[in-house]
Amino acid sequence: QVTLVESGGGSVQPGGSLRLSCVASKSDDSTQFMGWFRQVLGKEREGVAGIYEGGSPYYFASAKGRFTLSRDVGKNSVNLQMHSLEPEDTAKYYCATAASLLDFTRGDYASWGQGTQVTVSA
Repeated sequence: QVTLVESGGGSVQPGGSLRLSCVASKSDDSTQFMGWFRQVLGKEREGVAGIYEGGSPYYFASAKGRFTLSRDVGKNSVNLQMHSLEPEDTAKYYCATAASLLDFTRGDYASWGQGTQVTVSA
């Protein structure tokens, strides 16, 4: 079982920036793809971004053009730099791993963290 620990959430004004970080306890086949999804209470989960080991980031529609994802394979970590945040970005952000992008898109996660709250408001 892989444990994921997220950090970096918080409150920010519209137009602001936040950086989320996630560290995995180990690397194995289940961590081939690591990324972030978000969820608002009462709404469906929404993919944000993800990346394969040694690959290029994949951004879901909600993140394109505003967020940047990076992965440090040696540290088993992924970082999500978020810019131009909007109130609609308010959600709990979860780090998750999956065997593939397809699994991640389907919500078939191998592991996920406790989540970190991001609140964007004036």
